[in-house]
Parts: sequence; structure tokens; C-alpha cells
Amino acid sequence: QVHLVVSGGGLVQAGGSLRLSCAASGRAFSEYAISWLRLAPGNEREFLAAIGRSGDTTYYADSVKGRFTISRDNAKNTVYLQMNSLKPEDTAVYYCAAKETRYSGTYYTGIDKYDHWGQGTQVTVSS
Repeated sequence: QVHLVVSGGGLVQAGGSLRLSCAASGRAFSEYAISWLRLAPGNEREFLAAIGRSGDTTYYADSVKGRFTISRDNAKNTVYLQMNSLKPEDTAVYYCAAKETRYSGTYYTGIDKYDHWGQGTQVTVSS
């Protein structure tokens, strides 16, 4: 079992930056690929970024490519999402989610069917 705790959300002006953290406890964190997703009012859950178990492979949705960066530190059992050039439309609750994968380079880009979820953190971007 893996327990994920998300932190780092808050209120920021458009053009600003935030860094979200997803800290894991429990089973071997390095056995899981990690994704970031978000849910805004009136919208469906949206996949944002994913990282493989080793941290060597990443994938981004077009909506955040070039602005957001996902990274992980397996020694600290933590995955980060650095968000730059934030826009009001980035306002949402942000979640991390873990998917157990067989290969270190594999990541998962779905919006559901994850093995574990963090509790979410609110990000609000003012115009």
C-alpha cells in the first residue's frame, strides 16, 4: 500500500509559478509510475504529466507542455510538478496518482484506474 500526500497548492497571479509535491509512504515508491492530474469545476478530470519509475521518462499533455515540469526524487519518495507561466485556466484541484508498472521507463497517461491517489491540492490562478 502507498499513501500519497499532496502539498504546495495556493493562490498565485497569472504568470507566476508554484511547485507541487507528492510525497509517498508505505510500499516501495520506486515501483510506481506517477502522474499528475487536475479537476476544475464543470470539467472532466484532466491528465497533465507522467513520469516513469526511474524518472528518466516523462510525458506531458499539450495543455501544459513547455510550462510544467514533472520530476521525482526516489531517495525522498517524492514527485514534483513545477508549474510556470500559470494561467487562470490552470485553476483546479491537482492530484497525484500512482500506477504500479513492470518496467522502469513505463508511465501511464490515463485519467483513472490508478492504484493510489493523493488527496488533492487547490491551485487558484488570478488574472
